[in-house]
Amino acid sequence: LRMDCRESALLVSVLLLALALCSAQNYVLSDDGGLGRVFDGIGGLSGGGATSRLLVSYAEPYRSQILDFLFKPNFGASLHILKVEIGGDAQTTDGTEPSHMRYENDENYYRGYEWWLMKEAKKRNPNITLIGLPWAFPGWVGRGKNWPYDYPDVTATYVVNWILGAKQYHDLDIQYVGIWNERSFDIKYIKLLRYTLDKSGLERVKIIASDNLWEPIAFSLLLDPELSTAVDVIGAHYPGTTTITEALKTQKKLWSSEDYSTFNNEVGGGCWARILNQNYVNGQMTATISWNLVASYYEDLPFGRDGLMTAEEPWSGNYVVESPIWITAHTTQFTQPGWTYLQTVGHLAQGGSYIALTDGKGNLTVVIETMTHNHSVCIRPPLPPFNVTSQNATFWLKGSIASIKELQVWRSQFDFKTNKPSFFEKLKPLKLVDGSFTLNLAEDEVYTLTTVSTGSKGSYPDPPPSARFPKVYKDDFDVRSPPFSEAPYFADQTGVFEYYINLTDPGPHVFTLRQVLTERPITWATDADQTISVIGDYYWQSLTVTCDVFMEKMNAGGVFIAARVDKGGQSIRSAKGVFFWVFADGTYKVTNDLVGETVLAEGQSGTEVHSWYTLSLTVKGQYASGSLNGYPLWKNAVILTPKAGWAAIGTRSFELAQFDNFALVAEIT
Repeated sequence: LRMDCRESALLVSVLLLALALCSAQNYVLSDDGGLGRVFDGIGGLSGGGATSRLLVSYAEPYRSQILDFLFKPNFGASLHILKVEIGGDAQTTDGTEPSHMRYENDENYYRGYEWWLMKEAKKRNPNITLIGLPWAFPGWVGRGKNWPYDYPDVTATYVVNWILGAKQYHDLDIQYVGIWNERSFDIKYIKLLRYTLDKSGLERVKIIASDNLWEPIAFSLLLDPELSTAVDVIGAHYPGTTTITEALKTQKKLWSSEDYSTFNNEVGGGCWARILNQNYVNGQMTATISWNLVASYYEDLPFGRDGLMTAEEPWSGNYVVESPIWITAHTTQFTQPGWTYLQTVGHLAQGGSYIALTDGKGNLTVVIETMTHNHSVCIRPPLPPFNVTSQNATFWLKGSIASIKELQVWRSQFDFKTNKPSFFEKLKPLKLVDGSFTLNLAEDEVYTLTTVSTGSKGSYPDPPPSARFPKVYKDDFDVRSPPFSEAPYFADQTGVFEYYINLTDPGPHVFTLRQVLTERPITWATDADQTISVIGDYYWQSLTVTCDVFMEKMNAGGVFIAARVDKGGQSIRSAKGVFFWVFADGTYKVTNDLVGETVLAEGQSGTEVHSWYTLSLTVKGQYASGSLNGYPLWKNAVILTPKAGWAAIGTRSFELAQFDNFALVAEIT
């Protein structure tokens, strides 16, 4: 028998293919034995806290492009769910978000940017699911206590008013509301919230509890029929893809209502790929929501870049579509809430997992991931060891899906060895043979095989290049109809700084920025006794900060400008830097920390309440100097640490104060 080279090569290929098929592990996808749980979607979380703060300051078209990558169907992440913080005026991780009811007799449904974000999401996807969750509350809700549930009727009314305001002022239908505590006596609040919702005509709004841990809420639901009637979803945070038996026994929907929270490089993308599949395979969770939606806050705040994509430079217009966007698309572009998981989901023999969903009308979507341990570690909880190796897998379609002849194929390859990943790449359709198909699965890959043909990888021209915060920056806050209550680039860390029209001032200070809180809010985070908003470049060393200030609190009032502020978010209480304070009692102080314990200089300033003053602070090398109304007040204070940090403004306590004509001049080193 004689064969030429081409025939020999062909025979070898056939033999290798046959060998591969023989060595492939077999998996059956079938609805013969019934279906699994109903799929509720994949989402992102804005808030908890202030994680979308910089997004609103992007100029067009870049802001709309970012929103398209998040929400536009068949374009990018194509998210099914948007969860937002019900602002409580308090620090809740990376900043504060304003409340709709700052005081008991105060209602304002235009503060903040979550209303805008929900409308933009709804504009792109009218079917998106909207969820609200309060992480914190204004102080009045606790009636003098740092706990919001001692007066459950007050708290329930506060939350329900936010839902009613969303509809009345923005035509937004909130479908779920979360409860972020699980102390046993919160059960009374859950029942009262359900009653208040129903009494307000909001029977359609469902409750997620405890939006934190599986227990003790799961046990309580099994023991308390009234509570079980009130709760629709058990939500867990960072469940590690597992649930508990008691949660399954409740027969409630199980969600990973906050998950991911991982730096969004390729390992972060691997984390997201693994948990999106395994939250259902291991834990029967039918929705997974990423904290956070978009990393749009200063990167040197806590949990920098822990979003599905990065948009932290509105001054340059630069943004980055990170790998988690395309990993999300592997599921979201080929399923919809209301589809159903097959019961035949599971783990691959050589590591990895697969899920399959159907719309019950002949469509099928299969998502496979083979993420290795070290390339899929999430920030929490700890990940037990496991192994993944390359493998051949044959999938057999049975039941009502057995007649499918062709599947669309999309693939992502992380390729950590060459560092040349490819994400969400469309391959040639796969023809099924005798109701089966075989894949050669390498490590660290994600595949989608689907009958849905509408998927696409959206794109825009490259955004502008990355750039540092401008070294010269000014803001006079002279905005007559501001689109948002916050000024661009300022990131409130304690307190709330909002645009203000000062009608009592006939002079140049009609339009100002005002710190508006006079009472400490209720929060789980470690906030400060002082209010503070940071701005600029965290790596600035030498700069001059200038600002006009106006104290409104008699006797004990005080304000500051600052440079080299080295901490924010949950760590704001321990922030150090150079803080130049003036007080209503006619004194000044320069401190090396926000709490004011390390004093570098102090003396008389002649400052008083209800007068405008211009403060200027210059920090260069190891020395700092300050002036009041253009005249030197102190100089050559020695600054050993910190070496760099943000600029900031703030107040001595939770007190009213105004700021105007803010200016920065930095020396870039």
